Amino acid sequence: MRILVIEDDQETASFIKSGLKRSGYAVDHAADGEKGLELILAYPYDVAVIDIMLPKLDGLSILKKFRSQNMYTPVLILSAKNSVNDRVKGLGLGGDDYLAKPYSFIELLARVRSLIRRTSITANPTRLKKGELTLDLLTREVIHSGKKIELLPKEFSLLEYLMRHHGEVVSKNMILENLWSYDFEPQTNVVEVMVCRLRNKLDKSPEKKMIQTIRGAGYVLKAT
Repeated sequence: MRILVIEDDQETASFIKSGLKRSGYAVDHAADGEKGLELILAYPYDVAVIDIMLPKLDGLSILKKFRSQNMYTPVLILSAKNSVNDRVKGLGLGGDDYLAKPYSFIELLARVRSLIRRTSITANPTRLKKGELTLDLLTREVIHSGKKIELLPKEFSLLEYLMRHHGEVVSKNMILENLWSYDFEPQTNVVEVMVCRLRNKLDKSPEKKMIQTIRGAGYVLKAT
């Protein structure tokens, strides 16, 4: 799952990004409205968290511009403004939820998950099953051959991505772009490390690897 945060206050942005990353999400950040609009038009985000008061282009203008292009990324609006009129205007322009400052990260995370769940119900299944492997997006539970597998947040996200592309070869760059920020370092070995950790938790024997490496191409999940 990939989330865009458009917030000009660096302390607030850092607070949101670090919390979302700890929860297993890939997070991109824009510090002004123009950059935020550029990113939201370029990448298929699962949720966008947008502050209203932004330099160069305000949050409501971002909403209006990208909704006019029939883009349906769920949007959580952040604002210090808490009047009924402000909320109605933001929601009327295409916002899906509204969170007034100050707020706790726990509430922000709950609202982000609610938007993802709401979208998943209409667009994507929230329970993935391939062979003896089952992944539940709502409970964050993974079952393999009748046994519960404990995964860290990023391991869970990697498995979800591989299951959604079951039988397809996905490259290292595809995984990086979908699970980490857009400004990743191409030479990093984080994907190899994460795949190794996931294999150690999933595979019952080293001879039968569920996640297979396709030399020079990437990885493919073949769950039976």
